[in-house]
This record gives sequence, structure tokens and C-alpha cells, in this order.
Amino acid sequence: MPQRSLLANVPVSWLTVETPLPSGPLRVAISPSGVLAASYWDDPLSGLPGPATTPPPDPALAALVTDRLREYFAGERQELGLPVDWRLSSGVHRTVLETLHRTVPYGSVVTYGELAARSGLRAADTPGGEPPARTVGAIMGGNPVPLLVPCHRVVASDGLGGFGRRRDGVEVKRWLLTLEGVLAPTLEWNGP
Repeated sequence: MPQRSLLANVPVSWLTVETPLPSGPLRVAISPSGVLAASYWDDPLSGLPGPATTPPPDPALAALVTDRLREYFAGERQELGLPVDWRLSSGVHRTVLETLHRTVPYGSVVTYGELAARSGLRAADTPGGEPPARTVGAIMGGNPVPLLVPCHRVVASDGLGGFGRRRDGVEVKRWLLTLEGVLAPTLEWNGP
């Protein structure tokens, strides 16, 4: 969870980018350092200020984020190449997210257990010694920058797994993996 002290005196501005996702527009929080948070649903992360009415701290960064996300959703861009402001993640959480960001490219997937192993996560590092794959699942659920840090590319060993703890979450995950060519499109898919 974000702590207000981490964001003291940090200008944060929210952008709304229209998407073809079942969840609707993507909301993106930017700081002067990069993308701080994103939300597929209309519920910004706890502890972050709500959508700002002030101009973005860096209009060029806001335009870059908006343009690259639109290109991605149109099937014209595979790598977003956007700066990530990591200040909302620390410790094991950040290690796992950075490993995902660095090692799981567009068009590929990794299981929760494989990501745990890549990250060096062991049962001794997890709360109550729970299985590392379960800890990775919880970390994915708390990812403050989904899409940029592609938690949709992390799947269960026996299927898609969950996504966002929402009824339409798995459909968002399925849409993104179809866009990236991991899954075959169905007749009702509305992608590019």
C-alpha cells in the first residue's frame, strides 16, 4: 500500500487513456520521475491522491505516456519503453516486479512459480512460509503499475489464473494476452 510519506511533495497527475478493454479506460498516475501507478478500474490505489485537476508535472511525459499506450492498444507497439517511478514498491515486492519487468517480454508468459524462482523468492522469504508462487500472486494483485510491469503475463500453471480481483479481471487479462499473440482471438474479440 502506498504511504503518504512516500508521496509528500511529489506532484501526481492522473491521465485517462481510452482503451478497447472490457474494463474501459486506463487511468495512469504520473510523477516527474515516470509512471507511478495505473488502474484498469475506476479505483485509484489507496493512499494516492485522486484524479488531479492540475496540469501534469511534465506535459511532454504525459503526451509520451498517452501516445505509447494508444499505440500499444492499437497493436502498433510492443514495448512501451516508459519510465517507471518505483517508489510505491520496496523489498521483495519490488524485486519480483522488477524481475517481471525485465525478463518477461511482449508475447510471452511465465507462471507464478517460475517468476518466484527467477526472482530468487524462497518459502523462507514469504509470510508464514507460504509457497513462493502464492506470494507472487499476491504481489501481482498489488502491482501499482500494471501493463507497464506486465502482471497480465503471469499465469497459473494450469490456466490463466486471476487478475485484479474483479469479475471482468480475467477478461482484461485474456484481452491483453490475445493482443500480444499468446492466445488466439475468438470471434467476439474486439482488438485491432
